[in-house]
Amino acid sequence: MADEKKTLVKVEHLKEYFNINVGMFKSRPLKAVDDVSFEIKKGETLGLVGESGCGKTTVGRTILQLYKPTDGKVIYDGEEIKSKASLKEFRKKATMVFQDPYSSLNPRMTVADIIAEPLDIHKLYKNKEERKERVLELMGYVGLNSEHAARYAHEFSGGQRQRIGIARSLAVNPEFIVCDEPVSALDVSIQAQVINMFDELQDKLGLTYLFIAHDLLVVRHISDRIAVMYLGRMVEMGDADEIYNHPLHPYSQSLLSAVPVPDPKVARANKRIVLEGDIPSPLNAPSGCPFRTRCRYATEACAESMPEFKDVGGGHFVACHRVNEIN
Repeated sequence: MADEKKTLVKVEHLKEYFNINVGMFKSRPLKAVDDVSFEIKKGETLGLVGESGCGKTTVGRTILQLYKPTDGKVIYDGEEIKSKASLKEFRKKATMVFQDPYSSLNPRMTVADIIAEPLDIHKLYKNKEERKERVLELMGYVGLNSEHAARYAHEFSGGQRQRIGIARSLAVNPEFIVCDEPVSALDVSIQAQVINMFDELQDKLGLTYLFIAHDLLVVRHISDRIAVMYLGRMVEMGDADEIYNHPLHPYSQSLLSAVPVPDPKVARANKRIVLEGDIPSPLNAPSGCPFRTRCRYATEACAESMPEFKDVGGGHFVACHRVNEIN
């Protein structure tokens, strides 16, 4: 079904390097995102997973141009986001839900003003009455009552604060939302409610998501496809069930072996794949394949060149020199 839909967001060879001072007048590029390419179809959810520090959040922020890309292209609905005019239009169609509901909301603003801030910036109402109606409509979408409008963010729990953040992200009627670990700061019981709300909003408003998370169970529940990142690079991408049941990259296999299984018999039969060593620093990334220093299948060829991120069949992309030998 997804194949028939048109591509809404296309990322080509995206790079985001930050210059880090490493001594007297010396700097070195930290390659937070290094040559990442993917596309997201309209109405689809692409889950982006990986360890902390692998560049997931930087990908999301660079797509929305919160960081200026070092290199590469972001194409939205067939048009490259390059000029100031195209960026302003893009900002009306693409928004972000941030990870921490405690620090992403202004403590001095009422809930109504927080949610209406994008409406004020883009001047999306004719009068105060229309503004108020729109705020109450948005609050209804995320399960907040009208009496919450005059209160302040600190009076709410984490789950309710995240709902306020989601309502704010919906204010401009976006088509595309980058969800940056939107449930990782919440209690497990609240996580399920918020995830289900994302699902309902997607169906109701026709939204497209880039869903960034490190919890693979959450990602599997909400995503149509899953992409796995390691040290600034994409190592695997494919249909969510396919990635979950048949991971091909050694890193994906290790990640998925750590996911808890509710059935004790299955859990006992599962073999945990423990990675050797620590994740290298992005300032001193290994040559060739970034995962080779922790990979049990690594050979000399892995140190010589970065494997191509290629389709091995059915839209399942993998970046591994030995993918055919080890699976």
